[in-house]
Formats: sequence, C-alpha cells, structure tokens
Amino acid sequence: MNKKTIRDVDWNGKRALVRVDFNVPLNDALEVTDDTRIRAALPTIQYLLDHGASVVLMSHLGRPKKKVVDTLRMTPVAKRLQELLDRPVKTIGTTVGDAAEQAAQALQPGDVLLLENTRFDPREEANDETMSRQLAELGDVYVNDAFGAAHRAHASTEGVARFMPAVAGLLLERELAVLGAALDNPERPFVTIIGGAKISDKIGVIENLLGKVDALLIGGGMANTFLLAQNKGVGDSLVEADSVAEARRLLDQAQGRGVDLVLPSDVVVADAFSAEANTQIVSVDDVPDGWRILDIGPETRQTFAQVIGGAKTVIWNGPMGVFELEPFAAGTRAVAKALADSSATTIIGGGDSVAAIEQMGLADKMSHISTGGGASLELLEGKVLPGVAALNPR
Repeated sequence: MNKKTIRDVDWNGKRALVRVDFNVPLNDALEVTDDTRIRAALPTIQYLLDHGASVVLMSHLGRPKKKVVDTLRMTPVAKRLQELLDRPVKTIGTTVGDAAEQAAQALQPGDVLLLENTRFDPREEANDETMSRQLAELGDVYVNDAFGAAHRAHASTEGVARFMPAVAGLLLERELAVLGAALDNPERPFVTIIGGAKISDKIGVIENLLGKVDALLIGGGMANTFLLAQNKGVGDSLVEADSVAEARRLLDQAQGRGVDLVLPSDVVVADAFSAEANTQIVSVDDVPDGWRILDIGPETRQTFAQVIGGAKTVIWNGPMGVFELEPFAAGTRAVAKALADSSATTIIGGGDSVAAIEQMGLADKMSHISTGGGASLELLEGKVLPGVAALNPR
C-alpha cells in the first residue's frame, strides 16, 4: 500500500481523529450483540494511546436517514468499547460544532472520546465541505481505520482528509494488503466463489476476476441467471431477465480466457419460499415448473469442495443459497467447511459469508475475514476506494 499509516506519525501529544466502523448490531435493550467490528479497531486505538495520543473516534451506526434517532446513538458502543479498552470512553451528543471542539480540546494523552453517530448529520453522506472542515478541527491527524466505509465518499471518510494530514489505521492497512496481494499476486491455483441473490450487483466483479482467477464458482440466486443464459429452465426461481445477455457474455469471456467457470449441476428446489415448503434435489436440466431453486445440490457441493481443495488462494463472497432457512443452508455450509479444511489462503468478504462462517464456529480456520462487504466487493471489481484515495501518499 502506497499510503502513509499511523506508523509514519509521531503521536506524542497529538489528537488522532479516527474514523472507525462501529456499525454493530444492537438488541432491544440497546446492548451490542456482536462486537467484532469494535474489536477489529482495538489494535489501532491501542497503538495511538501507547504512543502518547489522545483519540477522537467517529462512526456511523445503522441507517438513521439523516436525522437523530435515539435508538441509534453511540452510547451502547462506547460502553462496550470502554469494557474492551479497560479505560474510560467519553461521549458527546453531537458530532461537530463548539461542544465537540471543546470536548476534543480538553482531552489529555490517553483519553478517548467517541462522537455521536455521524449519519445524524444530513451533511455526512453529502460529503459536505463545511462539515468536513468542522471535523478537521477536532484533531491534528486524521486516521481512516474504517475499511467497511472506505468505499463511501462521505465527510468522515473522504472529505475530512482534504483538510488535515491523513493516514491509514492498522485494520485498513491489513485489509488492503491481504486483498491486494490476493488480487495482484496470488499463489495459484486462485479460486473465487461468488454467491448472493443478484448478478447485476456483481457483473463488474466477475468481469474483473475473469482476468485474474483460474476458477470461478458461482452459486446463490445469481447462478439462476447464468443457467437461464444456458437455456435451462429455472421454474419460478429468482432471475434477472435483463442480465441474461450479460451472463451469456461472461460465460463466453470465461471460455475465451481459459477460466473454469463452474455453475451448479444439481440444486435444491422448493414449491414455496419457506422453511416448511416441499423440497427435492434435481438436476439443473430438470427443474420443475412452478418450483424455485433455493440452494446448490449435493453433487455441486462435492464439485465445489474438490475445486477449493486444490486451490492455493480462495476468496469467497456471498452465500450459495437461502442459508437463513435451514432446509437451504447445506450448500453455504459445505463451502464454509471446504474452506476450513483447505490449506489455501482463505479470504472471506461479505456479510452473509462472514455470518455463515461465524455461525459454524469456523472463523478461526480462515486466513482473513474482511470487515467490509461493500468495500471488499469494490476492491474485487478493481475500483479505487474514495476513503483510501484521500489518504496521504508515502
């Protein structure tokens, strides 16, 4: 990565303004139910504190739609962060303005302040210059450690970096290093597994990967559009009719480049979108009318596992079926298990894939679990992330 990081700064006596991704789930009692993203930021926060800085943290939480929503305040996040850091974490009911400036200026080395939800301010997502300048008043050096938000050009992720020195945190550095190495110089065979509902969301990703991978395994609802492009009947399955031509083009492109693009050969079909539906396993050539494909079948699971088993580098983004419903979870689980059993470098990107890995207790078997679904997808597509581009070059 050709960007400066927190290691390039003398932090003694400085205020670090740190964009983190504390967009964590809360229960009805407003308690954090999964602190993975908070833990992921701890090495950067601890490094800054150990090197004599005071730390001003900012993050979004949920989708407040540009207004104050009391159930999306940062207070529960501050409480959990305080427990993890084992030191006080101050909070303030605003993100910018006089009160925020006074709170930031009062900090002593070793102090931590968490600002209010950045998305309460309608100027955040508009990447408003005035808000960006106000944020820049809260610290001496900006640190972006929010990989999960680095694909957004918002005031707290991109705008603020124009008005103060700006460097990467340790989490952002690691995410870019791992994904960058896999895409630019992978140990081969290099295999990518792409799933999820829609092909239209991932056409750019697939197109970019076809120039890099040795094999591409496709499952989930998006596989149906590819099957339709091969003139196979898919019953009442989810398809994107306006993407069939694109799917056909990608199949031709894979063949022309010698990439093994592997689609399901058998599938689990159901007569309704329900955990109580009638199900059967059929060949992709024999999907009954009125039924819908909701998971890959056992033959496909075995094929995918064999390809994964022979790989040296694997990236997985997106589930193989409707894994939230138990009858259609076997395909996603089979891929997760194959990755856990693999000796390859295994990189998991995307919320549903990560959720499946964690549900199965296999997270510690993976080489890297990305904290940013959308950001990792855009990297896979070959895009430059605005939050990264804004940082100071080395």
